[in-house]
Amino acid sequence: MAMVPYSSAVGSLMYAMICTRPDITHAVGVVSRFLSKPGREHWNVVKWILRYLRGTSKMSLCFGGGKPELIGYTDADMAGDLDSRKSTLGYLITFSGGAVSWQSKLQKCVALSTTEAEFIAATEACKEMLWMKRFLQELGQEQHKYILHCDSQSAIHLSKNPSFHSRSKHIDV
Repeated sequence: MAMVPYSSAVGSLMYAMICTRPDITHAVGVVSRFLSKPGREHWNVVKWILRYLRGTSKMSLCFGGGKPELIGYTDADMAGDLDSRKSTLGYLITFSGGAVSWQSKLQKCVALSTTEAEFIAATEACKEMLWMKRFLQELGQEQHKYILHCDSQSAIHLSKNPSFHSRSKHIDV
């Protein structure tokens, strides 16, 4: 593995991910955790991502296909990282039908429930949407409503009714 250009390949994938390819964000985030000591299976995953990019090279981001409004999508897993037991959060924000912001990363704390993991993911997406709203305001694009889609009914209920419950009182502000 010393002769394999693993870190260079992962760096190139990161560049593609940040600039134009939100679809590989999670996979690149996972392989980048092993930059210090990659194994053979990590290199095989990097080659799989490169093959995926070659097969989907005609895909592109399109803008202007929808209404000029912010729409966000968020999701999280529960303790997906087997080493640290941290959850992975992810979000995608679109404007006028095109993806303008996306992220997939490990959460900073260990979530004790799927509700907490989803709530933290929704919070991160909301922070980004608020920043995007202010940015669009400076550009003269007033946003009167913006939507965040979340697949967790318990996290949606907790965000609408933030009173302390016995199972969510440990979730910090």
